[in-house]
Order: sequence, then C-alpha cells, then structure tokens
Amino acid sequence: MQETTFRIGRLAKIAGVSIDTIRFYEREGLLAPCARRASGYREYDQRAVHTLDFIRQAKALGLSLKAIHGLLGRHMDPEAKRAALHEAVSARLHWTLGQIDEMVRTRDELMRVIGTCVHVSDSRPAPILTAFFQLQA
Repeated sequence: MQETTFRIGRLAKIAGVSIDTIRFYEREGLLAPCARRASGYREYDQRAVHTLDFIRQAKALGLSLKAIHGLLGRHMDPEAKRAALHEAVSARLHWTLGQIDEMVRTRDELMRVIGTCVHVSDSRPAPILTAFFQLQA
C-alpha cells in the first residue's frame, strides 16, 4: 500500500533533497505543506513530490527561483503555464548561447596567446609579457 501523506523526512528522501531545502522552498513560497498533523508535524502529499521534482528539473535548466515561482503560480491556466515555461526556457537558452559564444572567444584568445608564447624563437619576451609590462608602466 502506497503512503498518501509524508512527513518532511520521508518527503526529503523520496524527492532526493534535504529537509533544509524543503524548508527553504516553503519560506520562498515554492512549496506548501498540505496540512499539519495534530502533533504539529508538517504533512505533505504526492503533489509535493511532483513540485520538488519540477523545481529540481527547472533548476537543472538554470531557471531562477523567481522564474520557478512564477511557473508554479496557482492562478495560471495550463495554456498560460505552457507559454510562461516556453518564455523562461527560451530566455535561458538565449543566455546560454551567449555564454557559449563568449567562452569560444575566450578559448580562441587563449589559444592565440599560447601560440605567441610557444613560437618565440629568440630571447625576447613573449608578446603577451611585453604588453603586460607596458600596462604596468
């Protein structure tokens, strides 16, 4: 028989996150306990597992907690949620492509500098060192 509700420790184990992470998400408004037991312990249902899984996947895509919070909005219809998800993921893709372009430029410049250091055949300092020392003057 499958449990219908979980205490925080069990939820953490099922979702693969720490108890502190669950509490943090609660403070940030990303996750709400479904109820409190008479003992005062938080009680969660299967929706919390799904919510934590969504948060984990969205974070893996690089979405901010603010964006995730917006996507978890309870007042949005499914079509609006799809559009919001598309917009958030598209923005993250655009940012990632920019980062890749910047890293390729950095790689190319590093390779160029390495090439100038290796191919100096006389006792003169490598051009990069000459430029550095000119900056220091």
